Amino acid sequence: MAEDVFKKIVSHCKEYGFVFPSSEIYDGLGAVYDYAQNGVEMKNNIKQYWWQSMVLLHDNIVGIDSSIFMHPTIWKASGHVDAFNDPLIDNRDSKKRYRADVLIEEQMAKYEDKIAKEIAKAQKKFGDSFDEAQFRQTNARVLENQKKYDDLHARYHEAMQGPDLEALKQIIIDEEIVCPISGTKNWTDVRQFNLMFATEMGASAEGSMKVYLRPETAQGIFVNYLNVQKTGRMKIPFGIAQIGKAFRNEIVARQFIFRMREFEQMEMQFFIKPGTELDWFAKWKETRMKWHQNLGFGAENYRFHDHDKLAHYANAATDIEFRMPFGFKEVEGIHSRTNFDLSQHAKFSGKKIEYFDPEENTSYTPYVIETSIGVDRMFLSIMCHSYEEEKLENGETRTVLHLPAALAPVKLAIFPLTKKDGLPEKAREIQDQLKFHFNCKYEEKDQIGKRYRRQDAIGTPFCVTVDHQTLEDNTVTLRYRDSMEQKRVAISELQGIIEDQVSITSLLKKLQ
Repeated sequence: MAEDVFKKIVSHCKEYGFVFPSSEIYDGLGAVYDYAQNGVEMKNNIKQYWWQSMVLLHDNIVGIDSSIFMHPTIWKASGHVDAFNDPLIDNRDSKKRYRADVLIEEQMAKYEDKIAKEIAKAQKKFGDSFDEAQFRQTNARVLENQKKYDDLHARYHEAMQGPDLEALKQIIIDEEIVCPISGTKNWTDVRQFNLMFATEMGASAEGSMKVYLRPETAQGIFVNYLNVQKTGRMKIPFGIAQIGKAFRNEIVARQFIFRMREFEQMEMQFFIKPGTELDWFAKWKETRMKWHQNLGFGAENYRFHDHDKLAHYANAATDIEFRMPFGFKEVEGIHSRTNFDLSQHAKFSGKKIEYFDPEENTSYTPYVIETSIGVDRMFLSIMCHSYEEEKLENGETRTVLHLPAALAPVKLAIFPLTKKDGLPEKAREIQDQLKFHFNCKYEEKDQIGKRYRRQDAIGTPFCVTVDHQTLEDNTVTLRYRDSMEQKRVAISELQGIIEDQVSITSLLKKLQ
């Protein structure tokens, strides 16, 4: 059922101008997508919401925009050349390649699903008297699946520490995990695969240098730490924010724009005094969760997931996961990166990268808390939660995107009731007044009902209809997307009613 919904969302994204497969007239390019006319507007709104929440609401966070190409030694220092790998396994029958860790995590999710189904069944049977905690502790099937989950989780956690590739394969064999395509267990050994794209920089083959497309945007912040700190006269604690493209040669790219080879990140590195990192880690966890829940999708659709395997640079790490149609999935990572990155760049560059603390009269290498969010995953989570096929009282069904108004690509659609009697001219006049304040769309094709449905499908929160009465008293019919309520308002009131609800500022005020 959830799979069917997800297919509909993917189809909806193309049909209504949100996301297109890249290079489609040439049969596409795997795991690469283009944002269409409505998609790019929504994507820009997401970026604005993030950027302003970081830079406007915190007077100790500033932004930069670093280059995609960087000196190749940067990636040696960061560990990406040696350690940026995925554990891959092939099925000999289907010739398909999978990430071993993903196969195992999906197996763990199956045990969780079995438990959830038992609980849902019992809840339906016992109603209000149902005690979930007691049921979890006493039901034989729940206990059996919980034990399987716990045992698998413990083995997986241990195998990922190396990672121990042989142990990962043994788990796949012991759990009798089959290839989704062939249905067989005919697996190869697990091996490591580096995810960075490499290319050559230089005018000739002899004089060229091997460089990489950046697999993350964080290193561009770290190598500019000293420049920003000195020119901005920044005092610790302070942060540097950046939005930019990153590239990973994902072998198992899947689930539409959830895992792509070219994607966009919104990252903020927060520089702090050593010893304060776990306090700041907790604060940023709270701040970032609040940012997500501020969109109104319900707290029950979010959860923290602490990492089983910490990256080599981290002493604490968690993900904010969102309930997608295909389960809870990561949309943002929060990491306590210690002083690993700055220390490594100091070592490999031979430059001193420290902060002089005037209050304590001492120098030290700052620790870092990182918040890193994928724009594309954020986009997908919003689409998944907003999409609804709503049954109406008259028996019809309408497809509607309940997008947060501030993130919707079009804020107001303006319709003349007919194409004559001066109504189009009046509608254009209203558009010309309001287009400086928010994105307006004029439309006159089809019956008014069809126009409403089209705007519902792209998530436009407000529609205005200009009719003959408008010419007499300067009032219009204002329609609300979610309730479909219609009311008569003066043209002079439109800006005040709409702008208050569709501006990024309205979202930011709720964060304060």
